[in-house]
Amino acid sequence: MTPLSPRRPIRELPDELISQIAAGEVVERPASVVRELVDNALDAQATQVTVRLLAGGVRLIAVEDDGMGINRSELPMALRRHATSKIGSLQDLEAVGTMGFRGEALAAINSIADMSITSRTLEADHAWQLDGRTGELGAAARSQGTTVEVRELFYATPARRKFLKTDATELAHCIEAVRRHALVRPDVGFAIWHEGKLVEQWRASSGVAGHDQRLADVLGKDFVTQSVAVHFESTAVRADGSPLLRVWGRAGIPDAARSRADQQFAYVNGRYVRDKVITHAARSAYEDVLHGHRQPVYALYVEMDPSRVDVNVHPTKIEVRFRDSREVHSAVRHAAENALAIPRSNALNALHAPGALDAEKTPASGPFQVSNQRPDQYSYAQAAINYVATDSRRVSDFEALWPQPGQAAVASTHQDQPPTDWMLGRAIAQLQGIYILAENAQGLVVVDMHAAHERIVYERLKTQMDSAKILSQPLLIPATFAASPQEVATAESACDTLALLGLEITPFSPKTLAVRAVPTSLAQGDAVELARSVLAELAQHDASTVIQRAHHELLSTMACHGAVRANRKLTIDEMNALLRQMEATERSDQCNHGRHTWRQVSIKELDALFMRGR
Repeated sequence: MTPLSPRRPIRELPDELISQIAAGEVVERPASVVRELVDNALDAQATQVTVRLLAGGVRLIAVEDDGMGINRSELPMALRRHATSKIGSLQDLEAVGTMGFRGEALAAINSIADMSITSRTLEADHAWQLDGRTGELGAAARSQGTTVEVRELFYATPARRKFLKTDATELAHCIEAVRRHALVRPDVGFAIWHEGKLVEQWRASSGVAGHDQRLADVLGKDFVTQSVAVHFESTAVRADGSPLLRVWGRAGIPDAARSRADQQFAYVNGRYVRDKVITHAARSAYEDVLHGHRQPVYALYVEMDPSRVDVNVHPTKIEVRFRDSREVHSAVRHAAENALAIPRSNALNALHAPGALDAEKTPASGPFQVSNQRPDQYSYAQAAINYVATDSRRVSDFEALWPQPGQAAVASTHQDQPPTDWMLGRAIAQLQGIYILAENAQGLVVVDMHAAHERIVYERLKTQMDSAKILSQPLLIPATFAASPQEVATAESACDTLALLGLEITPFSPKTLAVRAVPTSLAQGDAVELARSVLAELAQHDASTVIQRAHHELLSTMACHGAVRANRKLTIDEMNALLRQMEATERSDQCNHGRHTWRQVSIKELDALFMRGR
């Protein structure tokens, strides 16, 4: 039997060990130091931030700024634990408007590295330098601002240093930390030097155009050209008239999706965050348009009353907690979803149309807007889809889209119209009974007619379903299942919300729930699986998305069967009618499964095929 070790007395830890323990939370690698120091530079109202590194930041991290500087008398205080100028009371903490506020980063870094601070205020005759190890304070030369130098990171904790990767890997993480700041502060210039060489530089700019330019500089020009503007403002306003919640930025089109989630940037009041609410909301906005497990790209900025978000969740300040997470989830989801709903053919047509750039005709929220003209206002003949959920009868969607025999097809009167009038062009032929070939101003458009018509039918069914109340159907035999304490608590507290979704879930026993009613259109599905999904979603997000997904899966199947099939010979009038309907239908660039419905082949690409001009 192993002998018991002697009992140790309870005692206070020395300040140095406390700081080193805190450093384990704050400083994971050189990039963590870079993030903290750049945070401080931005809080000091810097307009230019320069980061200098040696050995990926292990040997040296120096962050220079032209901010307000630190007074000589306050320099020694800057290295003490929990010393800060950002907050002074609980009220300040509950409405933090700065990047930093905890007052522990500099002390933690100083405990594991050789550190010095050189700073000069506007009023000072010269700068002052503080040695973090000895505490000595002496005169120094530099212009207004602050320079923090961190040498030999983790020298005091060599075990931590062994966990660092190669210099190249650590450098990449440091650059990424600065990129995250650069994406939200286009008004600030950033430069990164490594081993005496300039590796990245982003110049300061202002305004909306400046922000788009910063996105292009940091993420590449393709990000801006392959994304759409996102804008949403809540109807509720603050005392100063500004919206309580605002979401803006850019969301990548489905074509720009990647295999990894490495181009997803989310910010809350200027702070880069990794938040499950925002990530889930953004991903749900792409449900109808992404194929497979592709990951969307986006840069989304959430602005809200600081008192409605808690940033004091984790020492790294990268996590937040919202007072009303469902409100944020709904705003982010609808902001991105509405932006993505606009067909690219519609958006590009509006952008290139004569007078499109006229200030009087350009909407305030940007050039990419949904047309107010509904599909049924177009001049060619079309009837409405008649879907009856109770007996599953459905009028042929082929008949709903194209003119009936004996009806005048107005599209035929426009055959002499130039193809530049329509973004998807004028139909010229059908290929193998599968593709429609059309001519537009850019060259050749190839359309998968089944995929395109499937999306058109699907969007019509969704609109009809959304406009109708969700009807509930009682189950003859309630479906019971063993529930977790959280599921039971959610079912009891959200019974009104469940009723709005057409669900009735009640306690059957202390550890069992019973599903007594489900939405009528989902009566044939798995009631228990649906209930579990909704309860899980209700615990964190907006559960209506679960019901919508279930409805949309059903409608997607119906649309697939109702869409025109391959090998169906179409007339030129029918092809043109389909093209015009695509231009007026939301999300018509992808079918219900996220695959492309059309592709543009430019004249330049066609010339290259035949080596014209060579």
